[in-house]
Amino acid sequence: MGTALTDFPETEELVRRTDEGDGQALEELFQRHSARLRRMVRARLDGRLRGRVGESDVLQEVYLEASKRLPEYLADPKVPFFVWLRFLTGQKLVDLQRRHLGARARDVRREVSMLRVIVPGATSAVLAEQLMNTWSTPSQKVAQTELKALIQEALDALDPADREVLILRHYENLTNAEIAHELGLQESAASKRYTRALARARKILADLPGGEEEAWTKKL
Repeated sequence: MGTALTDFPETEELVRRTDEGDGQALEELFQRHSARLRRMVRARLDGRLRGRVGESDVLQEVYLEASKRLPEYLADPKVPFFVWLRFLTGQKLVDLQRRHLGARARDVRREVSMLRVIVPGATSAVLAEQLMNTWSTPSQKVAQTELKALIQEALDALDPADREVLILRHYENLTNAEIAHELGLQESAASKRYTRALARARKILADLPGGEEEAWTKKL
């Protein structure tokens, strides 16, 4: 097995066991990362497929694909294992949309480049919903449905790259290093992009009911 880029020690140990033929190690590896992969699927699964394809269905297909392609990864692990799983998950989401939606599947406005491939972009609705769940004061000033619409509209006004980095950090809970890998950037560049995106989001959201910058800062 080649030398992987920095990963969590527990993950590196499981990858080593997998390379040595431990049949249970891959399942443990996948379970270790399944919660974050599920959040990725929830954020990026095309709304037209909901009810037809479940998050668990997507993850099952990703697991089977990972099992098949594991020797390829182990021979030359250029990225941490979790980043590789995200790559496979992104490919699977694109495949599923093409399979079920055909020519209607592609929407270039909703696609982003990660690891030099095209994957479905995340919807601002997931971040809007998360903000609603963590923000305490706005619900006292406006109705929940109105608040969600206002937040989502504000997030939609962001540059897609800014929105993406915010969702990666605050919804999918990726580290700065993982975001850098996903976007093909140096860590310093990824950090600067996040800082700029956060500042722009704060400026937009501060004008919402209950969205004073002080309250927003406490949540992010």
